[in-house]
Amino acid sequence: MKIAILSPIAWRTPPRKYGPWEQVSSNIAEGLVERGIDVTLFASGDSMTSGKLVSVCELPYAEHPELDPKVSECLHISHLMEQAGNFDIIHNNFDFLPLSYSRLIKTPMVTTIHGFSSPKIIPVYKKYNNTCYYVSISNSDRSPELSYTATVYNGIDTREFTFNSESGEYLLFFGRIHPEKGVIEAIEIAKKSSRKLIISGLIQDQEYFDRHVNPEVDGQEIVYVGNSGPGDRNKLLGGAYALLHPISFEEPFGLSVAEAMICGTPVIAFKRGAMPELILDGKTGYLVNNVDEAVEAVNSIEFIDRRNCMEWASANFSIQKMVDGYLEVYQQILR
Repeated sequence: MKIAILSPIAWRTPPRKYGPWEQVSSNIAEGLVERGIDVTLFASGDSMTSGKLVSVCELPYAEHPELDPKVSECLHISHLMEQAGNFDIIHNNFDFLPLSYSRLIKTPMVTTIHGFSSPKIIPVYKKYNNTCYYVSISNSDRSPELSYTATVYNGIDTREFTFNSESGEYLLFFGRIHPEKGVIEAIEIAKKSSRKLIISGLIQDQEYFDRHVNPEVDGQEIVYVGNSGPGDRNKLLGGAYALLHPISFEEPFGLSVAEAMICGTPVIAFKRGAMPELILDGKTGYLVNNVDEAVEAVNSIEFIDRRNCMEWASANFSIQKMVDGYLEVYQQILR
């Protein structure tokens, strides 16, 4: 079986810091290679893989503002499609743009839908509903207008995270600095809980950060540590008393939620999107509806067994579990 993995090229695959779609693309590729599958990863030229790397764009455009994103994307996607006949399956992790090639090639295309950036893109998915194979990353993130082959949860490399049976005292926010991710709400929860909050993440909305987040940062009780890479991520997640995830949108998955639990850290999340699928309420964290309920949950974290968090996440959100799901999808299509 020859599989082509199409990764985005905003960031390196795997990313140096932020880049969730690139991270999942890398995890799929590496997991398949470990199973003896012939994998070719189409990604930026500085990417790393134990499979075969093919690139036409040497650098990721989000790290190099001199590059035109649309030009890079067109060159990158077409480079794979012109070689489609060399593969048994194309696994698209690049959103809706590659679908426009699907009726021009004979190779079946699996598309993992990593979320809908806007309802405006759904008509593209609808157009190719009968000629492509769609995989959702949670049951909550399914459009009633589309047909799906399977739900496969994102898998993380558990070897990159260290289980910590003893927590620290600080609360942690780990994610994009954006209103929908709930940074201000996390600050409010920490203050009402009288606990230190560490904030780590890519500033995606600079105005929001400057106007609302940065004025709260004092370097003592509210600390912003920037956009953390893998090593710092492991330490921050594993050392936290709890991860705060007070989202205000229907999040399709949430890698940091699974990563925190792998480290043994419970998660307190607003009950939106995929959170009820990721978190066992009362066993690996708490699902809450507002800031006040989150504060109550902080006071109850001592009743959560950190080993339960690790065992649940390892069993459900590992690379091995994810690869099992995708191999089943591939085999179903090829049959």
